[in-house]
Order: sequence, then structure tokens, then C-alpha cells
Amino acid sequence: MAKTLNVELVAVEEKVWSGEATMLIARTTEGELGVLPGHAPLLGQLADPGIVRIKRDGDRELVYRVNGGFLSVTGEGATVLAESCEPAEAASAAGH
Repeated sequence: MAKTLNVELVAVEEKVWSGEATMLIARTTEGELGVLPGHAPLLGQLADPGIVRIKRDGDRELVYRVNGGFLSVTGEGATVLAESCEPAEAASAAGH
């Protein structure tokens, strides 16, 4: 089994998604960032508006539109703290 990353996606009022992922991709103010298991710790500011993609086993992918917030990566996993968050269509988000 491939290594996984513990990911939490949290908006101001609720936990939107939590689980295991093979990769997290987020647009920050510094550019698009891919996070794999074992990634070095970091704190980044999310682009506003931005897209967060959570890749899961196989070809499954969750895509969310986020506004404002931060991405935190630690030895335990990655947390996206967004001001607001809503599901996005994978096809429409692919161009971002």
C-alpha cells in the first residue's frame, strides 16, 4: 500500500473533509504547491480565490474552491484552513 497523507479541509464554520490522500494540491500566493506524504513542514497563504485538489487512491479526486486562508503541513499531515469553501467540478477546475 502506498503511503498516504492525513488531510483536513476546514472552513470557518465547519470541517468540510477529513481523510487519507495520496496528494494534496493547493494554489498559494507563491504558486501551485503539491504535497506528498513526508513533505517538509510549511505554512502558506492560499490564493484568493483558489482551488484545492485532494487526490485519493486510484483516479479519485476531490476539488474545492476556497477563498482566503492558509495551508499548514506538518509531520502528521496537511490542514487547509479556508475562510470559505465549496465543492467544485473537477473539469472546470482543471484550467486553474
